Amino acid sequence: MIQPNAELSIAWQAKLLGVSRSSLYYRPKPDSTEELDLLKRLDRIFTENPMYGCRRLQVMLKREGTPVGLRRIRRLMKKLGLQAITPKPNTSRPHPEHKIYPYLLRGMTIDQPNQVWATDITYIPMQRGFLYLVAIIDWATRRALSWRLSNTLTADFCVDALKEAIAKYGTPATFNSDQGSQFTSDEFIAVLKQHKIEISMDGRGRCYDNIFVERLWWTVKHEWVYLRPAANGIEQKRSLVEFFDWYNRRRPHQSLDWQTPDEAYFTRPAEVLPAAA
Repeated sequence: MIQPNAELSIAWQAKLLGVSRSSLYYRPKPDSTEELDLLKRLDRIFTENPMYGCRRLQVMLKREGTPVGLRRIRRLMKKLGLQAITPKPNTSRPHPEHKIYPYLLRGMTIDQPNQVWATDITYIPMQRGFLYLVAIIDWATRRALSWRLSNTLTADFCVDALKEAIAKYGTPATFNSDQGSQFTSDEFIAVLKQHKIEISMDGRGRCYDNIFVERLWWTVKHEWVYLRPAANGIEQKRSLVEFFDWYNRRRPHQSLDWQTPDEAYFTRPAEVLPAAA
């Protein structure tokens, strides 16, 4: 929007737009190789031990021969969107202007497709850089209904994944998520309300309220991403297309009596029938 050769000076253009003139000349530096390696190692340790906070992660890295300060670990955990599952004093803050909904799944028997859907976001490392992955799954059958990759933590890619799942598979009775600002955003909530879907949200620091998505993240990383490091976002997207096809159609689950998610989803009677194509 700033035009260097316009009649107004750059200083006046910046003032009228309400931006700092110094920011016009800032060019963000890519993460260093050392920083990216540390991000990947933190993600591996946390995926295997989601109860670890910054102090335990610091100890684990030190035991591996990499001393890192607590402030840096906190910064990197925030960058990765990681939080230990144990309760903690006022460290998980939803957007102050967004409404938080109660957790509705406690004590509920969930054994039918489209009875409950769930979602979450995770960090996906690449050879150079990283992306964020959101997925929407059917709780009872573990089937991944839709997913999206993004290089930012804005709400739009989550909204796109939700709309795709509804367009393809109809609507669930209840939708569960954590209290992240993406899922409490007006745009995301509006889609759920438009389709008259009950809204459920995890309690603070309770990732086990959404345990099946956490298990999906473990599978994504340990059975696929870590074994097939992608060079860039295009390659990562192609790789995840293969993963979700394999996960839904060919990976049997012990909890499903060794059925695949596709077999469980499409053979059980649905709680809410999908919309006609």
